[in-house]
Amino acid sequence: MIIRPRRLRRSRTIRDMVRETRLSKQDFIAPLFVKPGRGVKEPISSMPGQYHFSVDTVVKEAEALWASGVVSVILFGLPDRKDASGTRSWAEDGVVQQAVSAVKGALPDMMVITDVCLCEYTDHGHCGVITNGEVDNDATLALLARQAVSHARAGADTVAPSDMMDGRVAAIREALDSEGYQNTLILSYAVKYASAFYGPFREAAESAPQFGDRAGYQMDPANTREALKEVELDIREGADMVMVKPAMPFLDIIVKVKEASLLPVAAYNVSGEYAMIKAAEEKGWLDGDRSMMEMLTSIKRAGADLILTYFAKTAARCLDADMP
Repeated sequence: MIIRPRRLRRSRTIRDMVRETRLSKQDFIAPLFVKPGRGVKEPISSMPGQYHFSVDTVVKEAEALWASGVVSVILFGLPDRKDASGTRSWAEDGVVQQAVSAVKGALPDMMVITDVCLCEYTDHGHCGVITNGEVDNDATLALLARQAVSHARAGADTVAPSDMMDGRVAAIREALDSEGYQNTLILSYAVKYASAFYGPFREAAESAPQFGDRAGYQMDPANTREALKEVELDIREGADMVMVKPAMPFLDIIVKVKEASLLPVAAYNVSGEYAMIKAAEEKGWLDGDRSMMEMLTSIKRAGADLILTYFAKTAARCLDADMP
């Protein structure tokens, strides 16, 4: 007898019936960059199709995403000024705080997530306070907690600490609870590698470090067990969801985190992954939409429940078109 697995591939109808992994619009979280001003929608050169928005235009973009079926966004802020401690990150009139309030006012049911980190707000570009030339872990925790509380006060549903300081989930959870924000979720960047794939983001967020690098607090891409330790610690400290970043180079890590955690697992399809496909598409080397959908499916197949992706709106369009 000849076994013929191809019988299950003979038609689109059959293939759809037995498909093991399915993408949904609800899987996607769209990253948005907000800066001061009004009427701003400036292209980001390293990320074709992505923009810097002002508060008024980011609301319009959020409305377009909502209309497309994408129900969640994560906001990154470019402040009006920077200093050594990133004080604009927790300012009540900060650009992210304003954007959160505006988006929730226009779309009360949209899930609004905020990035909690100091790198976009510090003049040195690092994710924490600098003491004697190094990032001071413990001195940074109170500032991250203060930033998270300011986001919750503005109306954020979820705060997402991306700094990779030890103990920051516990510090943020304690601060949120003490201020009456017990229902604010924490999506922890639990596994964040010191990756080469962040380059376009750092241009977009104007957050490149002015000296050294972030290898002292972001993870070594060669390590697996360390990722599981970070996830375990963040769960113990009160995280509601955990994230792996980047996604494509670390699909094996997503698999292991999914197996080890009972919490929802997110993966960040980062700027470098986005830019590679967009560049190859512009050159005519790849079918951009098909490559995008294959990549996003691989992330979901690895175990991600949620995918932060700059492709969110385009992927939603492809799902509407029933792209195979």
